Amino acid sequence: MDAPYNVLSLIIAWALLMLSTTSTTRSCRGAWFGSLAVDDSFVSWDDLTVSSNKRNGLQAGEGGGGRVIVVSRDGSGDSRTVQEAVDMVPDGNNERVKILVSPGVYREKVTIPITKPYISLIGEAGSARTTVISWHSRASDRDTDGQAVGTFYSASFAVESDYFCANGITFENTAPGASPGAVGEQAVALRLSGDKAMLYQCNILGSQDTLFDHSGRHYFFDCYIQGSIDFIFGDARSLYQNCRLHAVASTYGAIAASQRDSPSDDSGFSFLSCRITGSGMNYLGRAWGRYARVVYSYCEMDGIIIPEGWSDWGDPSRARTAWFGEYNCRGKGADSRRRVPWARSLSYDEARPFLDRNFIDGEQWLNL
Repeated sequence: MDAPYNVLSLIIAWALLMLSTTSTTRSCRGAWFGSLAVDDSFVSWDDLTVSSNKRNGLQAGEGGGGRVIVVSRDGSGDSRTVQEAVDMVPDGNNERVKILVSPGVYREKVTIPITKPYISLIGEAGSARTTVISWHSRASDRDTDGQAVGTFYSASFAVESDYFCANGITFENTAPGASPGAVGEQAVALRLSGDKAMLYQCNILGSQDTLFDHSGRHYFFDCYIQGSIDFIFGDARSLYQNCRLHAVASTYGAIAASQRDSPSDDSGFSFLSCRITGSGMNYLGRAWGRYARVVYSYCEMDGIIIPEGWSDWGDPSRARTAWFGEYNCRGKGADSRRRVPWARSLSYDEARPFLDRNFIDGEQWLNL
């Protein structure tokens, strides 16, 4: 009897240890199946969806695979506003919470604080236009103390926490479009300051400084991003795959402005299999930071790209340190014959680090 008893004790002890270990690292899905814990340290498709049968019969607080909070302007859900739904998530949350936003235009300014990770914002699948979060702040607007809010706090929607996901949502800043060189007209639609965020089939709409890709690792898949001047900017390390980049510049504009300011900084923007459309004449990127890093691969570019392609931000010394490259792009805008001499026409080996989710350490947090 002693030997079988010892083996059984070891098995029970091992099982308890595993349950204890996995329960302390719950992060993305927060779901249990029988006695087995699901590994929560990865973002999965489940984090981006609520099944149709659950949508149709969902009541407040219901939904498998984590808590669901329903937002509806008509009062039929848990809250009438998106911010109220965010506020319902407890500080220190450690499992996936899905905020299901019913179709409509929500005119509000929303912030997800750093204390509320693992939030998913879910609208109508494949129809982001029907679910809109919209505000109109500009950097020059005044706060309650009479001070300019600045670009950082102009965002209609700000995410400061980790593991944020969004699907089928339009983030919008409706402030009037700015002219090149205008001061204080930055108007952010979405700011991402947390790590390990994924957006799928979302619209991000604005003019100057539309998407503040501030910091962290982010994955944008099949999104539509619209703006005029530096409309994707920041110091994040992000992969934009199968996205539409639509310029609304009246004369001149720029798509990306990387803030990377050190050769040891691993930030930068990789645009993979994207399509560039719109109006005006636009730089592919500008060297906001001295070591700015932006790469376009397999992208289709309409004839709205300034032939030189890239800007040193008015500082010739940045031409020696910025890392701007193109690989196997096509379309009128991809003609590289007049590119600035310091731009890079990449070989496959040079482009390879930017060609998949490994660029954002996807193997560590994406399970798609």
